[in-house]
Amino acid sequence: MRFIGFKLLRLIGVVVAVASLTFFMVALLPGDLAYELAGDEATPEQIAMIRAELGLNEPIGWRFIDWVGKLLHGDLGRSFRSDEPVTEAILSRLPVTLELLFLSQVFALALAIPAGVYTAYRAGGRLDRLLGSLGFAMISVPVFVLAILLIYFFALRLGVLPATGYEPLSEGLWANLRTFLLPSLSIALVEWVPLTRILRSDMIATLKEDFISMAKAKGLPPWHILLRHALRPSSFTLITILGLQIGGLIGGALIIETIFALPGVGRLLINAIYARDFMIVQGCILFIAVGYVAVNFLVDMLYVVLDPRIRVGGKGG
Repeated sequence: MRFIGFKLLRLIGVVVAVASLTFFMVALLPGDLAYELAGDEATPEQIAMIRAELGLNEPIGWRFIDWVGKLLHGDLGRSFRSDEPVTEAILSRLPVTLELLFLSQVFALALAIPAGVYTAYRAGGRLDRLLGSLGFAMISVPVFVLAILLIYFFALRLGVLPATGYEPLSEGLWANLRTFLLPSLSIALVEWVPLTRILRSDMIATLKEDFISMAKAKGLPPWHILLRHALRPSSFTLITILGLQIGGLIGGALIIETIFALPGVGRLLINAIYARDFMIVQGCILFIAVGYVAVNFLVDMLYVVLDPRIRVGGKGG
């Protein structure tokens, strides 16, 4: 409980800091929002009226206090452009982004775990060198370049997958997955490389431990030793990297959602930046930051489940 309490306090502190920085970063941007909303042909009186309606004449300190008060009640404000509540705009697009991130991580782990386990078992072998070279080649290619290559081969040349668009789950599972295969693979083909290298390195060290030698002496088959005895203690660094990669995945999702025309939070943020819709920008940045911190908090909690030493240390401390 002490361990969890400390992590929660740190999470709250990070969220408060991010919320404050988000507001002031957006509020202090150069330019006149009222002029942007009114248009080039607006009169000074119309611009002044819009500034008064949006509260832009108030001191920035009062605007921050008002924003925080609404935030504590779950109100992120309303869009300057569409008058849509920011919370509704984000939540309506959140399932698309979550599905993209989930599938990309599933594909990355589906590639990384078998590759990492086998290359650790056959370290220095031909396949180990081949996968190492392939991994360094893949990680050097930007995500958007992979996305374009996948579109060219699978959508334009073969015609087996759609290049853009989105189908909700209500239209059928396969119809939905077809629209996510290329976007999620674009991210996964980059993300699997560091996961594989980390798992390979840790498993090589684990396979030298005494309990592995004892398992071999008992005559256990290699696959049983690798999956039941070596994989779990070798996965702590993998889980850490997996949690930290969420930030990279969110950044990659901004580009991928734009390329594949997916109506997710990333595309909402990009459109809001172009439209100078500051309330949407503030809400999206805050939501992404809170999600990133929450994922890393869950990773810390997963350590407690996987490593008994943390539980024992917490009770003893």
